[in-house]
Amino acid sequence: MTKTLDGDRLKRCKALLAELIAFPTISADGNRAITEYLADCLHDSGARFWTEADVTGEKLNLFATIGPECDGGVILSGHTDVVPVADQPWSTDPFTMTECDGKLYGRGTCDMKGFVAACVTMAPEFARRKLAVPVHFAFTYDEEIGCFGAQALTASLQERGIRPAAAIIGEPSLMQVIDGHKGCFEYTTWFTGLEGHGSAPDLGVNAIEYAARFMMKLVELRAELKARAPANCPFDPPHTTINMGLLTGGMAHNVIPGKARLEWEMRPVQQSDADFVKAALEQLVRDELLPAMRATHAQADIHTDVVAEVVGLLPEHVNPSRDLVMALTGANSAGLVPFGTEAGLFQTIGIPSVICGPGAIAQAHKPDEYLEQDQLALCLQMLDRLAQRLERGPVA
Repeated sequence: MTKTLDGDRLKRCKALLAELIAFPTISADGNRAITEYLADCLHDSGARFWTEADVTGEKLNLFATIGPECDGGVILSGHTDVVPVADQPWSTDPFTMTECDGKLYGRGTCDMKGFVAACVTMAPEFARRKLAVPVHFAFTYDEEIGCFGAQALTASLQERGIRPAAAIIGEPSLMQVIDGHKGCFEYTTWFTGLEGHGSAPDLGVNAIEYAARFMMKLVELRAELKARAPANCPFDPPHTTINMGLLTGGMAHNVIPGKARLEWEMRPVQQSDADFVKAALEQLVRDELLPAMRATHAQADIHTDVVAEVVGLLPEHVNPSRDLVMALTGANSAGLVPFGTEAGLFQTIGIPSVICGPGAIAQAHKPDEYLEQDQLALCLQMLDRLAQRLERGPVA
């Protein structure tokens, strides 16, 4: 590309990013408007597309394709929802993109509307070229609260028999190639006991006490998980972790608490660890805790709500997506990240996946979130090289 063409694309991409930032797509509020806007943009570039909604109808996935109708090709994947801005001390309007000193400020600039804007800006270029295999655009809802959109989308890809050869997930990585991260499984466990006067503890069922026993089992399991660490595991730490983030319950020092709530998570390095933890907890509840609680109060209960179970992206010796993006960016190695993404969901259905996108995760979710303009330019260059590569034939 010439410098003039580079500059024109960057200008158009920044303008599109400003349009996308103006959609306040906080997960709780839905993303229908931005998704319909993106669908119109891709349709204008000649893309074929379909959308799918969640049960509310206010949250949409978008899947669009440019190029021949055949297997193979590459998915460019990004989410359109953003985290809230409430109570954050922003210097500017978070939903009006502001440019200053080469930085583009606004909620979602780096996480991850910058990548989405770059993909849609490049759509006319993909359409202009005679692609040998297709390029797909996958834009999802509710990544920030559990990757629920991507779970629905990957299921739809399987149902429709769509079989891309690679997926590039454009989460902010400073345009570095990332081929692995742990899973993130989040839960809320509810304990229902029986209230009573603190002077007669045997006549009640203390929900906090049973929550504490549940927590101590989590502490035991945390130690056992260290011994289950796979050999040569690349993650740091190299084993599945457990964290207890919130325990709440009770109302006063002289009242037996009848309710308690525990919020906790685990970050599996392998699915078998998650299965091991859940089986151990189920046995504890079934064989010890509930019988003891119900001996006093038949309606006592313990149940766990799944907040999200986002599978990890496992580094693989053979990964055509990683190799493709390394070639496109000139990278000679791939790394790992501590945060979760939708990449593992694509990997789970047999699509080799990699993370590479503009911006730094250190800027995400914070007030005055920003994306370096130079990062956006690097992303456009990578996508231009991808367009050239897809003219030559299959990527794997």
